[in-house]
Amino acid sequence: MSEGLAPNTVILCRPQKPYVCIGYFQAVSRAVDLDYCARKGLPVIRRIQGGGACYLDHNQLFYQVIARKDSPEIPRKLDELFRKFLFATVHAYRKLGVDAEYKPVNDVVARGRKISGNGVGEVGDTVILVGNIIMDLDYDEMVRVLKVPDEKFRDKLAKSMRDWLTSLKEELGCVPPIGEIKEALLEGYERIGLDLEPGAILPEEEEIYRKAVLPKHKSRSWLFMHEEEHPQLFGKVKVMGGVYVAEVVKKKRKLLRVVAEIAHRRIRDISIEGDFFLEPRDALRKLENALKGRELSEGELKGVIRECLKETEVLGFQAEDLLEALLELKSVGHG
Repeated sequence: MSEGLAPNTVILCRPQKPYVCIGYFQAVSRAVDLDYCARKGLPVIRRIQGGGACYLDHNQLFYQVIARKDSPEIPRKLDELFRKFLFATVHAYRKLGVDAEYKPVNDVVARGRKISGNGVGEVGDTVILVGNIIMDLDYDEMVRVLKVPDEKFRDKLAKSMRDWLTSLKEELGCVPPIGEIKEALLEGYERIGLDLEPGAILPEEEEIYRKAVLPKHKSRSWLFMHEEEHPQLFGKVKVMGGVYVAEVVKKKRKLLRVVAEIAHRRIRDISIEGDFFLEPRDALRKLENALKGRELSEGELKGVIRECLKETEVLGFQAEDLLEALLELKSVGHG
């Protein structure tokens, strides 16, 4: 698309086999039970969009909207992008008989229960929105693939998922034909002003996929990017006088996790993770680097955060939430 070979595109697809997908800003070793996935033969991949870890299978129809950022149909702000394009998802569910509605920032709900999860990301001069129509849910497997502290917590999480997630099958008692679901979704995109024409994957796109996309997304460095960038934060914690590794987790609109090595009240290394959305993506690494060496004081940290995020769009937490988490590192340290 950046080379002018492909127009703005909507892709509808379903996985042939189940797999686990994590958000761009998540650390895979903290988000997913990798041992279980290996035993079950479940591939684990990292997407370029934010959001949380999820189990994907053929009972979900996925839509991928790929468009140039300067297209007149594309809102400039991420929250406006979600609001506009999730109208199509809401329309599809209502057309199928489900009383769905948009829930900011990136969900569609039915009777208060989530029935569609969505993510967005940017690649060069294009924006990509992905989401799903949930036909049926395997609650047990969805919970089992996640990394949790213990089995008691897993049981609570399973109950929570059953309480807060739903599907076409649960709402309607059956799953409509896939063709009917696709038609309802495409009609929704037309209602928001998209002029759709049938298309196919281009040979040039196939070549890019084979030579560039697939090798990157199957690489260990891509999947374990957080662990490789911050090896000391994911290994055995070594404690000595005035030096410790601490973790603070905040749950506002989205999960925010801060893990840092603190040496004599200064940040020696830091990893900021979660299921939030942030663009441009590399702004987070710049923020982490800017925080290294800083003293854990409100006066010093507030200015760094404000400066690094002034040209960044963040959905899921605010600068004040990050500042609060950083200051809490002083009280949760060991030794």
